[in-house]
Amino acid sequence: MGLSQARNAGIQASTGEMVAFIDDDAYPDTHWLRFLAGSIIEGKYAGVGGPNLPPPNDGWKADAVANAPGNPNVVLLTDKIAEHIPGCNMMFKKDALNAIGGFDPVFRTAGDDVDLCWRLHEAGATIGFSPVAMVWHHRRNSIRKSWKQQVGYGRAESLLERKWPGKYNSPGQLSWQGRIYGKGLPLDITSLRGRVYQGVWGTAPFQSLYQPPPSLWSLTLSPEWYLIIGALALGFILSIGWSPSIIFGLPLLASIALPVAQAWMNARRARSPDRGPRTLWQLLRLRLTVFTLHLLQPLARLEGRLRGGLTPWRRRGTSATAQFRASTLTMWRDERESLEVTLDNLQRKLRDADAVVRAGGDYDPWDLEVRGGLFGGGRLLAAAEEHAPGKQFLHFRINPKYYALALLLSALSAVMSIAAGLLGAWVPSGIWAVIACLVAIRALGDAAFATGMLRETLKRFGAE
Repeated sequence: MGLSQARNAGIQASTGEMVAFIDDDAYPDTHWLRFLAGSIIEGKYAGVGGPNLPPPNDGWKADAVANAPGNPNVVLLTDKIAEHIPGCNMMFKKDALNAIGGFDPVFRTAGDDVDLCWRLHEAGATIGFSPVAMVWHHRRNSIRKSWKQQVGYGRAESLLERKWPGKYNSPGQLSWQGRIYGKGLPLDITSLRGRVYQGVWGTAPFQSLYQPPPSLWSLTLSPEWYLIIGALALGFILSIGWSPSIIFGLPLLASIALPVAQAWMNARRARSPDRGPRTLWQLLRLRLTVFTLHLLQPLARLEGRLRGGLTPWRRRGTSATAQFRASTLTMWRDERESLEVTLDNLQRKLRDADAVVRAGGDYDPWDLEVRGGLFGGGRLLAAAEEHAPGKQFLHFRINPKYYALALLLSALSAVMSIAAGLLGAWVPSGIWAVIACLVAIRALGDAAFATGMLRETLKRFGAE
């Protein structure tokens, strides 16, 4: 019945206060359980995990996979506090697991550990990290097996996004609060070196190495980057035979060259356990395989995501009557309530309806935004009139929001259509015109979907 059900069966069968988990392709260090249990007791954590390292004698193919992206890595908030710990090396208090209902059975092959950590954090628990509680974790020993594993991880991501839509952005990327640690992480092409903080004339009492935050160039080895390549390739094909083809030709070449360059930079860092002197061919073979895996891993993840429904054009939320225009709703109530409490309850209702909703910031002229899709959403602004004795008259303004990406794509497509028409390329002109119309229609639909959800949720609150 899947991995999560197997873990739950183990929890039910266990008789101790703590439950430890390890995968069938891993084996523990001698003192693994002692270090995990000691960390839980000392730090008063709900759970704790440790590192997983590839064994030194698995062969050069497994070494290459170990140096490639996509392996189970820990995400740390501090040196001792973790946001996520991999399922191949973790221990939890049994009471903490029972309090949240154990593992979610919907995750049959992967993603169960991520979901569990998020639910524990949501319940106010803390997860620790013990760097000495180590397990040896075998990596896949072929490119085909690695591809299959990454496709499975992509499907698991689609399940996670469906359950936690607020943790993913419109293209489908997950943003961790902490920092990922482990081998195979893509090297940012703009930050090849860190900086040592040493103080003026070396006077800093604690000198440390600081790594700059990832820049946008780190996205070039993400699954979404391959969709950008596909879009540029489509634009290039539609412009072949007339002068504006260079508009897409040069960006297309750059979009392909960037991940290739970044993959080779990462491959040059590949290291394997020391087995004595290595020939030039052995080193080149290892790096070429790592280079290939760096390019294939995002494609495998993308295949799994698309099959699971995690697409940039997805919509999340219950169906509602579309609202294409701005509208105003009002509500009278006889008992006063803080407007912040009202908005918090409204946000919770929207999330219960599977909507992707976020609160406005300190300088935003709106209070809540519902994401309808890649091209549009809806925004709400609330105001309260205070009436005696302790009564309120609430005003809610709902506006559709069209994202800059939709405006850019529709404007670019329209310009390309006009340019092609002026040059007598009628077929490309017609295709570009259709693309401009489709983007505009999709943007209208995304915004209308989001504003409709806002309006119907407010009506359930009693607004009219």
